[in-house]
Amino acid sequence: MFIEQPPWIYRVLFPGTIWRLPSKEKCVYLTFDDGPIPEVTPWVLDLLDRYNIKATFFCVGDNVRKYPETYQEVLDRGHRVGNHTFNHIQGIKFWTKNYLANIEKAAELIQTDLFRPPHGHMRRPQILRLRHRYKIIMWDVVTRDYSPHMTPNGVFNVVKRYTRNGSILVFHDSLKAEKNMREALPLSIEWLLKEGYRFEVFK
Repeated sequence: MFIEQPPWIYRVLFPGTIWRLPSKEKCVYLTFDDGPIPEVTPWVLDLLDRYNIKATFFCVGDNVRKYPETYQEVLDRGHRVGNHTFNHIQGIKFWTKNYLANIEKAAELIQTDLFRPPHGHMRRPQILRLRHRYKIIMWDVVTRDYSPHMTPNGVFNVVKRYTRNGSILVFHDSLKAEKNMREALPLSIEWLLKEGYRFEVFK
């Protein structure tokens, strides 16, 4: 559970970040990390179009550089984008100056006020600096679609077990997650709609 839905005691270690947007109404925020890539992202976009759902894509700057047409397609279809660093690096492994420089390099390609740290790992000084420029979006439910130890049904069960009003859900439009996500994402969307959830994007 610690991974799928981090407890409040872990969340307080990241002041000024957004883990969930509590609501009396049944709504969720669907997000995708680590893209865009031409092998997976267009399929995700087509699926979202089918259900008339808007989502937020936290993009890796180097992928945007390599696949500008795919990135533009995300924008053209009306989705939100966020900065996910240029090289998908973890803040705890870098000095603040170098970490911020990597984010700034991504910002040259990704115009947004949203940021999500890869793996959720940051040093406190990095958080304090970044929150003045970005809304730092964490998560309430990590589907673990990227894990080779998970099955599509296991990913789907994570969504069913942990989703609540205002949950921020994380899938990945990446090759690592593709096998699980292609089956689990449609199942999850169908279940969420059946349960009466609506899909929101960050303001």
